[in-house]
Amino acid sequence: MRTVLLASLRTYTRRYVAALLAVTIAVAFVVVIDALGSGARNAIAVTVEKAYPDAELIVGDGYWMAEEEDVARTLAVARERGDRASVLATARGQVDGPSGSLGDDVRIGSVSTDSDLRSQEIADGRAPRTDDEALMTRAMAGTHEIGLGDRITVGSGDLARELTVVGLSGPSSPTGGDVDVPWPALQAATEAMAESVAYDVRDGDVAGAQQALSEAVESRVQSRDDYVAERIVAMNDGVDILATLLLLFAAVAGFVAVLVIANTFTILFAQRSRDFALLRCVGATRRQVLRSVRVEALVLALLAATIGVAAGIAGGLGLGALIRAFAGEENFGAVSFSPVWMGAAFVGGLLTTVVAAWFPTRSVLRVSPLAALRPAEQPTARTTSGRVRIALGLLVTAASTAGLVIAATVTSMELMLVAGMTSFVGILLLGPVLVPAMLRLVGRAGGRAGGPFRVAAANAVRNPQRSAATTASLLVGVTLATAVLTGMTSSRQVVDQDMNAEYPVDYALAGGGPIAAETIERVRGLRGVDEVLPVAGTVVKTEMGRLPVIAPSDAARARTFDAGSTRAHDAEVIVPHALLSTFDEGVPERLTLRTQAGTVTVDARLEALGSGVAAIVSPAVLEQLTTEPTTQALWILADDKADGDQLGEALRTATRSTGLEVTNNLEDKQWVATQLDVLVWAVLGLLGVGVVIALVGIANTVGLSILERSREHALLRALGLTRRGLRRMLAAEGMLLALVAAVLGTGLGVLYAWFGMRTVVEPVMEGAQLVVPWAQLAAVLVVAALSGLLASTLPARRGARISPAEGLTLD
Repeated sequence: MRTVLLASLRTYTRRYVAALLAVTIAVAFVVVIDALGSGARNAIAVTVEKAYPDAELIVGDGYWMAEEEDVARTLAVARERGDRASVLATARGQVDGPSGSLGDDVRIGSVSTDSDLRSQEIADGRAPRTDDEALMTRAMAGTHEIGLGDRITVGSGDLARELTVVGLSGPSSPTGGDVDVPWPALQAATEAMAESVAYDVRDGDVAGAQQALSEAVESRVQSRDDYVAERIVAMNDGVDILATLLLLFAAVAGFVAVLVIANTFTILFAQRSRDFALLRCVGATRRQVLRSVRVEALVLALLAATIGVAAGIAGGLGLGALIRAFAGEENFGAVSFSPVWMGAAFVGGLLTTVVAAWFPTRSVLRVSPLAALRPAEQPTARTTSGRVRIALGLLVTAASTAGLVIAATVTSMELMLVAGMTSFVGILLLGPVLVPAMLRLVGRAGGRAGGPFRVAAANAVRNPQRSAATTASLLVGVTLATAVLTGMTSSRQVVDQDMNAEYPVDYALAGGGPIAAETIERVRGLRGVDEVLPVAGTVVKTEMGRLPVIAPSDAARARTFDAGSTRAHDAEVIVPHALLSTFDEGVPERLTLRTQAGTVTVDARLEALGSGVAAIVSPAVLEQLTTEPTTQALWILADDKADGDQLGEALRTATRSTGLEVTNNLEDKQWVATQLDVLVWAVLGLLGVGVVIALVGIANTVGLSILERSREHALLRALGLTRRGLRRMLAAEGMLLALVAAVLGTGLGVLYAWFGMRTVVEPVMEGAQLVVPWAQLAAVLVVAALSGLLASTLPARRGARISPAEGLTLD
């Protein structure tokens, strides 16, 4: 059988190229998923990691230390072991410069005096070396005309510390501030709470340092990678969105691989059934034939998996560079490759190929040698095998649909994935019934397109199994693309709605009393400001002290999105979260608002609104409190090109003498938008790979079916069909199959997206609804049809080159 094996590999090299390509693409797909996932994760993690350069361990629980004493204990362990440690903390407080106040709500961060643990980038001057030196951002220094060597005061009253500005910093990590000072100075001048401590092990004994720290502190001690991963999950409300997305695509990639490879081997071995029968007739046992075929599959799998891993690495690097070029380095990071993912892809390619070759050969070899030498009867609904297949398909589809309904009810993503893939198997089992029925409809609709088109439609319907196998890979790709595009569009709309509800304006200025007209004009003139909406109100007295209240006009609400959360009823006051700290025991159920003009008692409602440090009342309540309302707040809308941090600093500078407090919502909105952009670009990259694998799948099956029908095509040529007519017929057949797969896949994709929204998105995002991107789905249909035409063009040209006489002699 060794001779037979080698001869088979030589003889069927051309046909095995299709299977080799299918396995290679499948393995490469998994590797590319890992690469694009790493790029997306690195883009999110890079800003977090910047806070911990050269740190092996991080001491901290999420966003703070478990005990205040843990900072001192960690620093003590570092001194005893000869290691280095840097405290990361931020606070807000008063900062005064040589020419006046920089603000009473300046963001003050910590800076390490050790260069290896410093996250800030020094743009000018040097970093602080002692506790009486400070670092300031270039934006802050330029705004307030502060230079190197100037003295600033951090804190107020007895806590005030005077420091010298020795350096100007560029972009820093999220834990940095507008002014950065060493931890002892920050601790002494403000009420700062440490977020974490970055710990650098000098002697390389990381395990020993972790043990010593764990015994000394109550806070968790983790590696930097683990801590950063935990922070990323925390940023997404406890849901590791990226990990979930990668697992979903990995599961789908494996499913696609099994379908494409199994379809390829099914057609390949069906074409060789006569060869297997002849081997049986000359004395080969069933076991010998099976072993020979499986060794062929194993050799093919080893070669394809190796090429696939290499191609995946190259493809991941290329796609990563392409996405970075279009999306920007801040939205997509550098790609990396996990040995676990590459090993899983290699082993998965081997196992998938062997399994995919296992079942087709068993089904072929179950037929007796003499029966295999006779023309095979295609299973239809009238044959026993056809009825069994249809019954099994209906049963699987019904059971998996019930599983999807249960998954949506109990919100189980695992059950949804299993039920979704199982239901797809049911659809594929029903393919020989569904695909011909849809082909007949399309064929009738395009019957006037000419003879080649009518022959193509008839050929596609004549062999249901072959048509179903040809459409399978593209059906998977279109279903995946539709489901992901619909799910991403729906999820993004929900996120945008939530962000708009929480942040009705980009910036809010309030808290300093009536706002003068010159201040409003100064703010309007700032670069990046699109519109300034003055909001009328007054200052009232409550049991807790003075409280600015505003009553947004209908015009102001309409320009900020007309959200119901900014509309207070006549018997209530809305308290934004920014004012929560002014209430010692929380916001009471009712508040009494007093002015010289009158007193009003209203219900209090706490809202997570970024509308500034002013409470919201209705115009009717405001009329009872004052007869002469003044401008108490400014709601600012920024233009599309505005940078949240820079415009926020410009607003603080423009209003620093007015006592107004600037609420910067745009910075938070841009951070969330960046994370969404990272996910979108990662998904687009993965969908690009999905389109490639679908093209390869349909090209494989069309090419193999053309080889299978060489005698038929030669007969058509002998009867007068020209080469051009044959190419048109085969191209039309490929486009018909692709169009049917696209229509069916679009319907399935929207259905799966609906179940995904109900199962995964709705429990996390209240009010989520399915949003169908009709324009994008129409583009998917067009691309799918053109892809089918493109994928069948080369096999059609190859088939048309065979002369009628040569084709009639082919077996």
